[in-house]
Amino acid sequence: MADGDRRGTGRWTAWPAPEALSRVGVPRGRLVLDGLLLAALGVWAVTSAYLSGAFPGWYGVVPPIGVAFCAAALAGFHRTTLANRLPHSLGLLAAVTVVGLGASLAGAPVTATLLWIVVSASAMERLPLVVGLATVLALTAAFVEADDTGILGAAVTTSAVLLGGYSLRLDAEARSAGFRLLGQERAAREAEATSAALAERARIAREIHDVLAHSLSAQMVHLEAARLQIEAGADREMILERVVAARSMARDGLAETRHALSALRGDMVPVEDYLRELAREDRAEVRVTGDRRPLPAEASQAVRRVAQEAFTNVRKHAPGARTTLLLAYGAGEVGLEVRDTGTPAADTGGDGPDVSLAASGAGYGLLGMRERAELLGGTLEAGPDGTGFAVRLRVPA
Repeated sequence: MADGDRRGTGRWTAWPAPEALSRVGVPRGRLVLDGLLLAALGVWAVTSAYLSGAFPGWYGVVPPIGVAFCAAALAGFHRTTLANRLPHSLGLLAAVTVVGLGASLAGAPVTATLLWIVVSASAMERLPLVVGLATVLALTAAFVEADDTGILGAAVTTSAVLLGGYSLRLDAEARSAGFRLLGQERAAREAEATSAALAERARIAREIHDVLAHSLSAQMVHLEAARLQIEAGADREMILERVVAARSMARDGLAETRHALSALRGDMVPVEDYLRELAREDRAEVRVTGDRRPLPAEASQAVRRVAQEAFTNVRKHAPGARTTLLLAYGAGEVGLEVRDTGTPAADTGGDGPDVSLAASGAGYGLLGMRERAELLGGTLEAGPDGTGFAVRLRVPA
């Protein structure tokens, strides 16, 4: 039953928590002391029966047999309460009560009182409260009969049993609450570890995917150009130039994959050096503003991948266009802007975009970059800028 169900009136009719009824988690020293206490009570009950003179001669075997029977019944009571089986639990307590009644009728009131106290304390500790209270009150008359001090002694005994049994119950409930909290903490830690592992796997997959997508897309551009040139009967040197470029892209892609793996291990070159190396092939201008500082791995990778994707798009849609890259360090964030003129620079000899090449690729590059930025709490904007195109990234850093 849930904790909420044990509040208010439900608390009186609910069983103690399973952790409270079990002995799991109880220190070994406490188990030893409990065992010694129960053994001492058993010896006391048997000794009192002998000293009372109620079991002369061969009747002397009755007290140890009776106490052993009660011990077995109480062990069964422990199991049935753990399973919340109320009728069976009450039946076992009734069996111990009957043995106590027999001891009282035979003239061994101390033994009878000990057995009834054990029954009452056990009922208060392990049964629903209303049932435990009813059990103690039902035995009050027996306490009055067995106690030489009469009603006053029985009242003191009953009060002590109620307090003692309820204290044991509270102690067990506190232990069970601790175990439930420990279990919840362990479950939370396991969920956190699982979530972290899944996030790390997703990050690794995203990094490798972005590297391969960039590299393969660039190769597709050159290979598609080579195919078109072959179909048009172009010069061998022009075709070879495209094939060599594709081979260069493959080599660069392999290097980028190694860079990505190094970055995942936390071993990467400064982002400014990487961007300058990336822009060198396209003879793009690179500017850095703000106070330079080391970037978190995720932010650094986002800047690198967006720059890769932007340069790939320039090569596909505006080959030879003049490109400017701006890396800006701001307060709590870093920004990247890659802007092209949209028309070939005068000194590059570019031929302008080729419609067939521009159509190559799946078109998911910038969408993937936008998703990457949003995962980091940043933004990515891409769109026409004058005669050209601009990609702007901002991520917390």
